[in-house]
Amino acid sequence: MPGRMNVLIPDLPAFRSLAVPGVTFTPYGPEGASAAVADGVVLWGVRREHLSALLRTPGLQWALTLTAGVNHVTPHLPEHVTLYNASALHENAVAQHATATILAAARGLHRARDAQREGVWRPERNLWTLDDRSVVIWGMGHIGRRLARHLEVLGARVTGLTSGSAVGEVDEALAGADVLVLLLPSTPDTRGLVGESVLARLSAGAWVANYGRGDLIVTDALVAALQGGHLGGAILDVTDPEPLPPGHALWALENVILTPHTAGTTADVAERGAAYAQRVVAALAAGEDVPGRVDLSRGY
Repeated sequence: MPGRMNVLIPDLPAFRSLAVPGVTFTPYGPEGASAAVADGVVLWGVRREHLSALLRTPGLQWALTLTAGVNHVTPHLPEHVTLYNASALHENAVAQHATATILAAARGLHRARDAQREGVWRPERNLWTLDDRSVVIWGMGHIGRRLARHLEVLGARVTGLTSGSAVGEVDEALAGADVLVLLLPSTPDTRGLVGESVLARLSAGAWVANYGRGDLIVTDALVAALQGGHLGGAILDVTDPEPLPPGHALWALENVILTPHTAGTTADVAERGAAYAQRVVAALAAGEDVPGRVDLSRGY
């Protein structure tokens, strides 16, 4: 992309020091931008009701969302605008969050915390480790590959699946899984992917862990499998609906670990996001290839 570029960026302290030769950075607030023309936009903290107008800024050629998922952006994206995501930005945080919560499930830390709040000394016997456990990771992108390395160090046998894995391969992997980890994006092909039939194929006592998108799982089917005792438990960083409403059945299940879509959150996420955006903008300004280009036909 030769010539001087105008790039819209969030009006946040971490982004105000961005500097790339040949690039002008124009800040926007939560309500969007007032720039007459721009070549690109970095999306972070934009209110959904203002996203469409921001993406229709005259002259816009590309957009970078500082998220791994893109389903909140694609409905508003004009056909001529190239979209990039930032899976690589979040791979460490999500992989470590997943590792931590899977270990918490194995060691019964959720039940220990419940007992602590009740003031009851309740030794747990039904504990396990990841040694020689079968973990199936459905979604082997940046995050999935990083998580696989973490879990293998802890002794797990990891099998990776993608959204394009053959039915026979999926069936074989699910049948022997002790833990099923979901890291897929939300697309027409993956929404509702894990329903009654998939859950039934898991071995008795298996855990399901979702760090991808809430609508990958049919929630009613998950609740039934948990209440019926087929599943050992579930770890959910994302839910459908989200946020999970008060009184929902998942809140009351002691074999469920819930985190409020914080797997990718760190205290320095804005600073890391700004640094990542600077690298991407510099590459685009230099006409170089940029990782994370979204295939809109596939939704990721």
